[in-house]
Amino acid sequence: MTHPHRDLIAALRSDLTAAGFTVSALSGLWGPDADAALHRNQRVPALRALARLRSTLGRSTATATLAELFVLGLPVAPAQLAEALPSLGLQGAAELRLISSVDERDESVRPVADLRPYSFIDQLGVGSWWIVSDLGELSLGHAVGEDHVLGVGGASLTLSGLMIQRPVDTALDLGTGCGIQAMHAARHARRVVATDISARALDIAALNAELNGFENIEFRLGSLFEPVADETFDQIVSNPPFVITPRAEGVPSYEYRDGGMVGDALVRHVVRHAGEYLAPGGIAQFLGNWEYTHVEAGLDRVRVWLDETTDPIVDAWVIERDVQHIDEYAETWIRDGGTTPASPQFDRLYGAWLNDFEHRGVERVGFGYVLLRRPDAATPSPLRRLEQVHGPLGGSGSGLGEHLNDCLAGHDWQASRSDAELASSTLVVASDVTVERHYWPGDDDPTAMILRQGGGFGRQNPVDTGLAALVGACDGELTVGAICAALAQLLSVDERALEAELLPHVRSLIDDAMLLPTAAS
Repeated sequence: MTHPHRDLIAALRSDLTAAGFTVSALSGLWGPDADAALHRNQRVPALRALARLRSTLGRSTATATLAELFVLGLPVAPAQLAEALPSLGLQGAAELRLISSVDERDESVRPVADLRPYSFIDQLGVGSWWIVSDLGELSLGHAVGEDHVLGVGGASLTLSGLMIQRPVDTALDLGTGCGIQAMHAARHARRVVATDISARALDIAALNAELNGFENIEFRLGSLFEPVADETFDQIVSNPPFVITPRAEGVPSYEYRDGGMVGDALVRHVVRHAGEYLAPGGIAQFLGNWEYTHVEAGLDRVRVWLDETTDPIVDAWVIERDVQHIDEYAETWIRDGGTTPASPQFDRLYGAWLNDFEHRGVERVGFGYVLLRRPDAATPSPLRRLEQVHGPLGGSGSGLGEHLNDCLAGHDWQASRSDAELASSTLVVASDVTVERHYWPGDDDPTAMILRQGGGFGRQNPVDTGLAALVGACDGELTVGAICAALAQLLSVDERALEAELLPHVRSLIDDAMLLPTAAS
């Protein structure tokens, strides 16, 4: 579908390109310290840097004008903006709802939208876009509205980094917001459907898609899976409104984060029903919160949700990354809406949050990643993996998506092989895996050995002498069985018993992509 403002958006794209409005250009304008301050919602260092630039040059530049207006959210002179947007013009910017309406008497022009560059590295390479969203609290000077359309936040970056980017025919972005996940999916999917309950969000997402040259995204209005009833997709991605917000009078409910259900019911709904909209072999990936009570741990709760998905039964890998006490959780999300502790509303909202948790017996809240897969004819035994992986991740410039895909491939490979077939296979150690040995002073033998994963989830697996020796010998030449036989002779133990002891650990290391099957296997 042709965007109704296609010509204006093309003019905006031309102007942004000509101005060099990029992430690196902004960093060059005000430096890394001011960049860091902006991430803390403080713009004074950036403003001082722009003032120094104007003083040095005797004028503003197009990049500086656009940054001051759209990133810092401050008014600029109409003549300066006209110079920065020569193709679009002031009236065109107003028609796109980027600035307030202007006339010749205005001494300044104010933004009504946030527009900033965004750059990334994923499995397909380096990319850079421009993203339009609603003005944040820094620009507004007060809390955002309940219909706020969020730009690229921390959760958005997390999900885009998790996204498995295998080529697919169809993908669904459930709750698209500003459209960031739909555009990431459109890099590897032939066709993307993006849904949202907010018509404003869809308008902004469609603008972003047009601005960045995407023609394979379709936008649909509706709640959750309603707009795609009776359809299936090869991939579903979602940053759903998973935040647990009390359903109480006077507590704002933000469309971008609050799903309108009690507690973690929205995440439960997505877990229970996502499989119905997956094609065979299709994968769903989304973020979520789950509650801990005095009688039920968070991942146990998610396990019950998975057991409720009977048609179809799905593979599941749930990774809990963090757990917050209810006090900390409430503070985090009250601040997220722009209500500061100094505000008279803060204590009232804090009390509402804690009352809700206390009423329902909630003590803590977990956060993590959910990956579901609808099995196909080639899928081996079902995958059901729920784990806590707290702490720092491994180093990966392109995100976790490629690692997740490698882990799924490894699981499928080893799960489809008997112990005898696994023993006759050859493996290699992943390039990011190292072994760490600890010694007591003066001892020749290590007291502890740890396999460390440099990428992925940065796993640290304690290993004994036999497993460490097996991993060290996996060079793609000797089979696992031959390595076990040699170790048994060296350690003077029974070969079959050693093999039976080590093979489950080998399967686990393959599941974590620390050991990889060779092409010959």
